[in-house]
Amino acid sequence: MLIKYICVKYIYLFLTIWYNFIGCYKVESIYNKSLGDLEKYFENIKEKKYKATQIFEWLYEKRVSSFDEMSNVKKSVIEKLKQDFIIDKLNVIKEEKDVEVNKYLFELEDKTLVESVLMMHDYGKSLCVSSQVGCNMGCKFCESGRLKKIRNLSPSEMLLQIMTIEEKINTRISHIVIMGIGEPFDNYDNIVKFIEIINNPKGLQIGARHITVSTCGIVPKILEFAKLPYQVNLAISLHAATNSLRDKIMPINKVYNLDMLMDAVKKYINETNRRVTFEYILLDGVNDRKADAIKLCDLVAGINCYINLIPYNETNHLEFKRSKKDTILNFYDIIKKRNINVTIRREFGSKISAACGQLRSKKEDV
Repeated sequence: MLIKYICVKYIYLFLTIWYNFIGCYKVESIYNKSLGDLEKYFENIKEKKYKATQIFEWLYEKRVSSFDEMSNVKKSVIEKLKQDFIIDKLNVIKEEKDVEVNKYLFELEDKTLVESVLMMHDYGKSLCVSSQVGCNMGCKFCESGRLKKIRNLSPSEMLLQIMTIEEKINTRISHIVIMGIGEPFDNYDNIVKFIEIINNPKGLQIGARHITVSTCGIVPKILEFAKLPYQVNLAISLHAATNSLRDKIMPINKVYNLDMLMDAVKKYINETNRRVTFEYILLDGVNDRKADAIKLCDLVAGINCYINLIPYNETNHLEFKRSKKDTILNFYDIIKKRNINVTIRREFGSKISAACGQLRSKKEDV
């Protein structure tokens, strides 16, 4: 198994180097460009910048698959666009379905794999999007991080997860959570560009308050994120209320400990006046005791937040177990009695590869 893991890792490394090398000589995906980027592009080629809006309408409203379909754009501009950009797509290689949830495995151009999860809620359809191939954060309970980060996803690769699934289900996706494979703030610039495109009224028209970014706690990026002009939701993957425990299960805490993280969260709230979500996966015998619940309450006291308790999705590769139902309910009650907003996350996908990264992991184990 170890030899297989090492072989897969170095094959991916070779593919990534090769992909980046040939990428220097390839035209770029037009889905990487914001409306402002395209306006500058047209100004640089001595064309009117309003053409950027035309292109956005063709891409995101009419969903064309070829520049030649853009009938109100003159031929010389079409030819220039074809020289400089491609209209690409993602390849779905596996799909799993359960009640009110679909899971999709994508193969990217360099043959690496990522996944997305579509969840049907009463308020609309929500898609959990991946931001990296692999993850370097090393959270001990997380399937996604078993294979380390290969590379960041481009804005187009994140965007096309949405567009590809919308095409498959023939329905609009109204909510986006960037909580799939990868740490979004380890791919910060591409995440911001992605948000800019999907939030644009001429892009995918997804409201900022319908977009949530989750981070395990990269403090400088939390502070930077607070300066953005978007009212996007922030979720913190917390999972422990003491430094000693968080050090054991989340290595990021050794770089940005809870004192630093909570200080950044308070500054974020003061800057944005927005509530923060604390995600807390309940692990049997690890972080689910009464004392853990009390420490969690003490940690978030006075902060404009709510706590999202998450029953753990067990995997074959990791030793952690799901907390018992009574334990979860008791943990919830302790928090609720402290008058802190708390929910137990609704479960999806009990009959499929529910854990984040599990579908990809199964494919790579074949």
